[in-house]
Amino acid sequence: MMKKKDWECLERKSKLLKAIANPLRLGVVELLTTHESLSVSELAKRLNCEQSLLSHNLSGMKKLGILNADKSGQTVYYQLKERSFIPVIKSISDCDCNLLAQEA
Repeated sequence: MMKKKDWECLERKSKLLKAIANPLRLGVVELLTTHESLSVSELAKRLNCEQSLLSHNLSGMKKLGILNADKSGQTVYYQLKERSFIPVIKSISDCDCNLLAQEA
């Protein structure tokens, strides 16, 4: 039988994965795995999305503790709060490529 502490740990991990289980948010995380910091406008340009939609998602990710934000003048720069998360994202990306290859 699973201990309560272990179950709570699984719930935290599940919440983190749910928080990025969206193409836009996953795109943000993937970009920030290869860039130390990017501005909202840089992220919007690279992700080809409206800045207002992106800002809403970035705000939510910051509240969940996934991202940090630094302001320089009127520009806000985002970074991954926990860089140890990068291997997880790379593993998911590798898995995705393998799944696409199997579907063909």
